[in-house]
Amino acid sequence: MKFLKPKFWESKNNILTFLLRPISILFNFLTILRVSFITPKQFKIPIICVGNIYVGGTGKTPVSIAIANTLKINKKKPVIIKKYYKNHEDEHKLISKITNCLILNENRVTALENAEKEKFDVGILDDGFQDHSIKKNLNIICFNNKQLVGNGLVFPAGPLRESLSSLKRAQIVIINGEKNKPFEEKIFNISKDIKIFYSKYIPINIEEFSNKKLFAFAGIGNPGNFFDLLIDYNLNVQKQISFPDHYEFKKKKIQKLIEEADNKRLDLITTEKDFYRISSLGFNNLNYLKVSLKIEQKDNFINEINKYL
Repeated sequence: MKFLKPKFWESKNNILTFLLRPISILFNFLTILRVSFITPKQFKIPIICVGNIYVGGTGKTPVSIAIANTLKINKKKPVIIKKYYKNHEDEHKLISKITNCLILNENRVTALENAEKEKFDVGILDDGFQDHSIKKNLNIICFNNKQLVGNGLVFPAGPLRESLSSLKRAQIVIINGEKNKPFEEKIFNISKDIKIFYSKYIPINIEEFSNKKLFAFAGIGNPGNFFDLLIDYNLNVQKQISFPDHYEFKKKKIQKLIEEADNKRLDLITTEKDFYRISSLGFNNLNYLKVSLKIEQKDNFINEINKYL
């Protein structure tokens, strides 16, 4: 979605939340009605879905990449499936570079059919929890501890694609960030059988920026999480600018950012996803933070996945 998330999505005590709630109820009802008419297709290969219920910015792609690379080490032939969106080329480039096992299609069913023809033995849906046309063997739902479920309401009154009760369809939850026992209890009240794991982003090239004054910008689901990561690692961030998720940068906009940074004697820095989107415009020398995803108790996490393969 190409907009910055409204602040009222974090609070239930807001006039806009009150006004939009009837639309959210209708939206949720129509979604349930539509799903009731869908018969999911069963595939010959196991399907792992890495999804979310919060609109964007929960780290689905890094988790999908981590699973794919681990399965490769374990002699599997996984493929990451993504629904094709023209303005998501940053994610496409990132996945292809790191895993070299990506199939794109405007229809996920068609993509999985192609995956079976190409003899892949595990399909990993990067997003698709709300796509009921596919029978999944395993649903993994991602949250970020800074946002969790916001005000807990369904779009447009809140940031959720569907209510928290939809976790009844999930087997694993991954929370990026610090441990959160109250949220764990909410999850277990919905399904006591869900396995909960935690993850965190580890910067790889942090030393490149340790003695610099930084001008940070990002066009991702939750830009604030990127800025917080820089600050958590004691980097000197002098200015921050947020853009909508998958923002289509123009040359003129990037040049303006470069000029502003030069005038203020700051070093520009952005996310790896943004860099891949911007590099196609010819800006190949921009600084970006490289990160890797660390999943705590990873062996247990992989053992859980293997139960469904």
